[in-house]
Amino acid sequence: MGDLGGGDRREAAAAAEEDPSPAPAGSGPDHLVVMVHGIVGSTADWKFGAEQFDKLLSDKVIVHCSNRNMHRLTLDGIDVMGERLAQEVIEEINRRPCIKKISFVAHSVGGLVARYAIGRLYRPHKQTSENAQQNLTDDNRGTIYGLEAVNFITVASPHLGSRGNKQVPFLFGVTAIENFASCIIHLIFGRTGKHLFLTDNDDGKPPLLERMVDNWGDLQFMSALQAFRRRVAYSNVRHDHIVGWRTSSIRQDSELPKWVDSTNKIYPHIVYEELCKAEASNKCIDTDHCTLEELHMMDWLLLQFTERLLGGLKRVSWEKVDVSFHNSKVRSAAHSVIQVKDPVMHCEGADVIQHMIDHFTL
Repeated sequence: MGDLGGGDRREAAAAAEEDPSPAPAGSGPDHLVVMVHGIVGSTADWKFGAEQFDKLLSDKVIVHCSNRNMHRLTLDGIDVMGERLAQEVIEEINRRPCIKKISFVAHSVGGLVARYAIGRLYRPHKQTSENAQQNLTDDNRGTIYGLEAVNFITVASPHLGSRGNKQVPFLFGVTAIENFASCIIHLIFGRTGKHLFLTDNDDGKPPLLERMVDNWGDLQFMSALQAFRRRVAYSNVRHDHIVGWRTSSIRQDSELPKWVDSTNKIYPHIVYEELCKAEASNKCIDTDHCTLEELHMMDWLLLQFTERLLGGLKRVSWEKVDVSFHNSKVRSAAHSVIQVKDPVMHCEGADVIQHMIDHFTL
């Protein structure tokens, strides 16, 4: 059975004190699925998703809901949370000798935390020199702490950060409001807010999210991402007031697809799917579709950041799954519905979880 890590906030404390004793060698499934919650979240946020994975893939996977970065600890910064998650994964691997494969399923900021953690956990292939460029089709991919990397799935994660035109929809895309928010966000969301709005400047280094689209020192961010057999980005096309469609789907505005209502009875909220192959990183941001007024309003430094983030992340292939709850009575809570954060209030997102499981590589 999967390690669900807690059912509600009352169970969160118990989850943090899970039994550290090692599991018997050779017993049970060999595929660890690590679920990571978002900002100010807890293990309870993935309760429904974890239960579905455990129910449908119980003989194939062990589910572990991360419990090291709950509630206010999510304000400490993506790097600090990433280090905690990496240590938690190491401990989980050490206590389960049967584990041979690993996958991540992460919601919102948890997707960035997971990307940081795998950069710390990455181990290069023995026959691959540290400076060698790895090819995704080669058999010499590295591992995640010695395990085969399989699925890396993010759900409504702000891969391009939260700063800029409509990256955070509730700021209405008004430049003055967005600029003001970037100045005060650290007062609300601490170092994590600085990282999301690309305003961090630790010891003169580039913003953390920019560093994370490359290998940086002993943190092998992109090599780790390349190591996974598949990378998937689930995104809300509308009504997600926390994370915009463009940042969660790793696209330029001009790349956002036209979508229509789903006619699929199994996945009624999946409105568009595509496989984006890896691209060279020398592409520039497309400004051809911008009006002169929009160009004048652009923060050109931010544009350079966005170009860097997009170019870096597009060096690997991504499966992109676009989701819409526009006909739902709870569409204003799309950021939580897509995860089924609450099994009662957000139950309409169950088909997204089902889609995730049905397409999961074992």
